[in-house]
Order: sequence, then C-alpha cells, then structure tokens
Amino acid sequence: MTEMPPCDIMRCETLARRLLPRMRAEMVYRLVNERGISQSEASKRLGISRAAVSQYMSRKRGFSRQDFPGELNHIIERWVSAVVSGEGTITICDICRSADRAKKL
Repeated sequence: MTEMPPCDIMRCETLARRLLPRMRAEMVYRLVNERGISQSEASKRLGISRAAVSQYMSRKRGFSRQDFPGELNHIIERWVSAVVSGEGTITICDICRSADRAKKL
C-alpha cells in the first residue's frame, strides 16, 4: 500500500473548488432520484436551501452527471447513505484520500 501524502491546504482548496460541487450535485441527484427523498426533505437533511437543491436538480449548479471513478463513486454512496440514515459522516479528508486513490484530481 502506498503512503498517503501529508495534508496540504492548497490541494484541499483546489479540491473544494473543483470536485466538491460536482460530488454534492451527484449526491443530491441520488438522494432525490434514487432514494426517493423529496427536494424539501433533502434540503433539510443537508442544511442547504430548497432553492440550492432545485438548482442542483435542474443542472444549474455543480451538475455534470459524469461517471465518477470507483473510489469517488464509493465515497458519494457512503455520503448518500449517511444522509439517508442520519448516521456516519464523510470528511473532506475522506474525499481527498479517495481522489488520490482515483488519481482524478
């Protein structure tokens, strides 16, 4: 197993700007279309406005409907499951590590 590089705030900032909006849009899409959660309920569970959920769903915000590499797809699914169940969390470090393993940053 390869050793993970140390945390780098500049890399995390780049990740947050480039990858998180697409991942969040994908997560909202899965919550509403695959898990059957209403947009209103999704906004409550995520702590974002109903308008933000609507923008994600109408592809006005962060949406790309692209296939994510295995590691990132897995972390998005964990994120969805955590929101649905109300248990567990996903951190920026989890996402960063998954992106490193996917070699897609």
